[in-house]
Amino acid sequence: MTNEQLPIPHSPVNLLCLMQLVSPALPVGAYSYSEGLETLVDAGVIENLQHLGHWLKQELGYGAIRLEAAVMIRGYRGAIAGDLEALNYWNVWLSAAKETQELQAQSWQMGRSLMRLLLELQPQVRSMADAIGNPCNYAIAFGIATAHWQIDAASALLGYLHSWATNLIAAGVKLIPLGQTAGQQLLLELQPILIQAAKEILALEDDALSSCGWGLALASIAHETQYTRLFRS
Repeated sequence: MTNEQLPIPHSPVNLLCLMQLVSPALPVGAYSYSEGLETLVDAGVIENLQHLGHWLKQELGYGAIRLEAAVMIRGYRGAIAGDLEALNYWNVWLSAAKETQELQAQSWQMGRSLMRLLLELQPQVRSMADAIGNPCNYAIAFGIATAHWQIDAASALLGYLHSWATNLIAAGVKLIPLGQTAGQQLLLELQPILIQAAKEILALEDDALSSCGWGLALASIAHETQYTRLFRS
């Protein structure tokens, strides 16, 4: 375990910055992606709240979100240290790790939107944006934002995972469909799993970065040619 333990108290300003960054109102387009859920619902693999919860728990335990979140932390550390070479390295690394065109396009579009917003709000990050160039992955842009706003790494990671879960639960509520209360119940149920996943991700060494995301990859590949779609991935 690193010294980036959970939980860490926030100042009010830090907390407000984190809340703004993970808000569904943040204009990065996260709501338009289902990350394969649309295909899984259409195929009858996910049919109810229990199925959705199982999928999200497995992703948090073994899936690609762990890899993405771990790279976000490396982007955060690079931004804290002012290590432009590390930022560029991990951005390229994450682009290469995306298994499908849809997942890669999602990360690039959200990263581009967040970086554009950051440059408007905080022009001081210009040197980091220039070092990364285009495309910029969302995880890297998120890491830069939380580092610049002096949000501790553990809380940044927990916020990143919680935002991911919130977006996919919202997609599941629409697709299955489920009631809004059921979606909030699931989000509460995921809290200890999110905390445990964050602790494990913080402790990962570079050589341990891997995921067992073949289910997500297959769903994403099928979604590229799905006949009718509400979501972009």
